[in-house]
Amino acid sequence: MEVRVVLSSDDIVRGLKHYRRIAKQDVLRAPETANPDASLRHAEARREVYAELAEIAERAGPQDVVQAALDAYQKLPFASGSDDPAHVELRARENALENFFLMIGLEPKVRREARNQRPSLGGEDGGDVRADTAAPSEEAGPSAP
Repeated sequence: MEVRVVLSSDDIVRGLKHYRRIAKQDVLRAPETANPDASLRHAEARREVYAELAEIAERAGPQDVVQAALDAYQKLPFASGSDDPAHVELRARENALENFFLMIGLEPKVRREARNQRPSLGGEDGGDVRADTAAPSEEAGPSAP
């Protein structure tokens, strides 16, 4: 899937650091929420995705980080409709990747194509970004960065 990226690696890293700071604030606010454990897990999972993507952006080009994010998104099982606490991390990873796509200005058509390739919740590896990058080439809310 060919994607045009207009941001530099530095711009991507800067944006991801901003998202990580927001997720860190959510980690600190988690004890004040209705479900502190789920909120904490959601925020920590988002921070992890942003850190993984930033690491790729620092060592490879913008095209590589976008491709890694798309690959992880395609492998991520659908969990957005599930209220099961066991799926908090999956929903958080989905939120983080979708926020990344918004940040880079990914065309909605490309995101829809990747979304259509996602597996059902029954299996797969959970969309680990690092698993897709061997070679360079919260309940805080669904839109929390």
